[in-house]
Amino acid sequence: MKKLFFFSLFCLPLMASEIDSDCTYRGLKLYGKVKVVESFADIEVKVVNSFADLKVKTVNSFPDSCGKWQFVESFPDFTIKFVESFADIEVKFVDSFPGL
Repeated sequence: MKKLFFFSLFCLPLMASEIDSDCTYRGLKLYGKVKVVESFADIEVKVVNSFADLKVKTVNSFPDSCGKWQFVESFPDFTIKFVESFADIEVKFVDSFPGL
């Protein structure tokens, strides 16, 4: 029983999202202009259908609030790489109510 308790104490923080209440991940704001890259990304992202860390709405202009992403090819605010496992954050793409 003690082993299970200590295991849960050390593993729960690893499973928790690192997204802060001000919609940042390790100092990067999670809204703005985003470029998808294959290597050296700022954030590795997994797309899920439920229990997402962040709900994302793609927009064509004014990506100025939490969860609004405008995909661009140049001058991004941050870069992402889509992965299937070991992601930094998990996102769900939505049509309305983006954010935490």
